[in-house]
Amino acid sequence: MICPDAEQWLTLQFLPGLGCTRIARLVTAWGSARAVLEHKKEATEPCPGLGPGLAALLSDDKAIATAGERALRELEALFRHNISLLSCTCPEYPPVLRDIADKPVLLYVRGQVEFLHEPMLAVIGARSASDYGRRIARHFAQTAAQRGLVIVSGAAYGIDAAAHQGALQVHGKTVAVLGCGVDVAYPATHRRLLDDIAANGAVVSEFPLGTRPEAFRFPIRNRIISGLAQAVLVVEAGEKSGSLITARLALDQGREVLAIPGRIDSLKSSGAHWLIQQGAILVQRVEDVFEALSWPVAASAATVGEIQEAEQDLPPPAQQVLRALDVYPADIDSLTRKTNMPLATLQPLLLTLELQGLVRQLPGQLYEKVRG
Repeated sequence: MICPDAEQWLTLQFLPGLGCTRIARLVTAWGSARAVLEHKKEATEPCPGLGPGLAALLSDDKAIATAGERALRELEALFRHNISLLSCTCPEYPPVLRDIADKPVLLYVRGQVEFLHEPMLAVIGARSASDYGRRIARHFAQTAAQRGLVIVSGAAYGIDAAAHQGALQVHGKTVAVLGCGVDVAYPATHRRLLDDIAANGAVVSEFPLGTRPEAFRFPIRNRIISGLAQAVLVVEAGEKSGSLITARLALDQGREVLAIPGRIDSLKSSGAHWLIQQGAILVQRVEDVFEALSWPVAASAATVGEIQEAEQDLPPPAQQVLRALDVYPADIDSLTRKTNMPLATLQPLLLTLELQGLVRQLPGQLYEKVRG
């Protein structure tokens, strides 16, 4: 899907010194990107405040010709790689994004454009996430995706990747917003993940094809992650995490900010705890997300009731082991003391519970109960 006047939109994008705000003001004043270029010599007249430098740029036929040539090459690449291009004035552009400040005037989309019109939950957090953070992000993304939400995140290491993977594992929909071109795999090890997201959702960027990842681009792309979502869920974040930037942007955009608490002695949770202190909604279960936003709570594939029923069907020794466990990991010696069972009896029971999805084994022969 290529938006109308794509060549003209791309020409404006490739002119040096024009950004989203200036392009948007010009197009608003003249009605279309085509009209801006057709009246380029007087285009700045109805746009006070754009300055003489911009007027000179729009009068530079050589610069416009160079940008136009690049626009044609970009269009050829878009068609060749089956990548969609949406302008902020075309009907396919996400309506929730159109109303934010400094909206991207162009969106590159690899995958299903129609998913950008569905309700989204942003799941974000630290790149250097803990096992707990990745597991919680994956669980929340899985359950929310099963209930019809599109999971949007940034395809980075840690929480982002876990959120995307969680949605994909239950055949849900997910959207990745990149700080580089949609044809660039970053991180490089996420190439397969990005391909899977494009096949089952969408990979989105405002940056031209081939744009390399640079540090300054990631805070810029964060406004798109929060802008696409109805709510932003922070799973795990430090005090200086980029997730806090996204949370602030979400508040500026009128989005709800939610946070999952972690351990009080972990720096990885300090950012999420700070958000809760500042008024973010504390979330302990997926139902909290739906209730906070007054969304209807659809049934999930595996409800707490089903898990409780499975526990009740266990033989008494297995139920005793399960009662001795909690979501905090316990070592095998502690479980032996709590259950008063010999190791030869306890280990087969733990294996049975693990195979049934009721217990999870962690490195170091630690065990924890799986919550519904």
